[in-house]
Amino acid sequence: MAAMKLYNYFRSSASWRVRIGLALKGLDYDYAAVHLARDEQFAGPFAQQQVSHLVPALVLDDGHWLSQSMAILEYLDEAHPEPPLLPREALARAQVRALAQDIGCDIHPLNNLRVLRYLKNDLGQEQATVDRWYRHWIATGLAVVEQRLLRTAGRFSFGDAPGLADCLLVPQVYNAERFECPLGDYPTVMRVNAECLALPAFANTHPSVCPDAA
Repeated sequence: MAAMKLYNYFRSSASWRVRIGLALKGLDYDYAAVHLARDEQFAGPFAQQQVSHLVPALVLDDGHWLSQSMAILEYLDEAHPEPPLLPREALARAQVRALAQDIGCDIHPLNNLRVLRYLKNDLGQEQATVDRWYRHWIATGLAVVEQRLLRTAGRFSFGDAPGLADCLLVPQVYNAERFECPLGDYPTVMRVNAECLALPAFANTHPSVCPDAA
């Protein structure tokens, strides 16, 4: 049986979410690099199959393609239940999904590569203005995440086992650090981030150790 294949870009936070999820589940996959900065997402078989031209995309061992990191992570949790990424109880699952969506829906879409390119290249904004945009939405979004974590966090984002919310939190903090965003106002975010990075599932999937890191 063929292994799953993950199309991703080493710096894509959405891609890293899925790498973390696969690692937490102990699932093997082939790493397929799509270099977004070189526009490889618009060419070849990947572009023909992935109509959004976005990463990640996970090709299952039966050939089915899955897209959107949150959908992929929830699929993995349903198809491979142990260890779980989501709690068993309905209320707790909704709370974890809300925390994940604070990042995946309210921070990330405003700051991903195609938005930043549009601001700079199409709207003619200076790099300083683009950076200000980025940092504003990081600050606004992580302030919400910090308050959520004060209610839900144990060792990790929700209790004492890593899960779905952590898969999103760590890549978002990485991106914030890359853009030199001030993070001192989010001590719980940073504590949970450090706890996660101490685990192999997070450290061994870090962008710096990816095959296409350059």
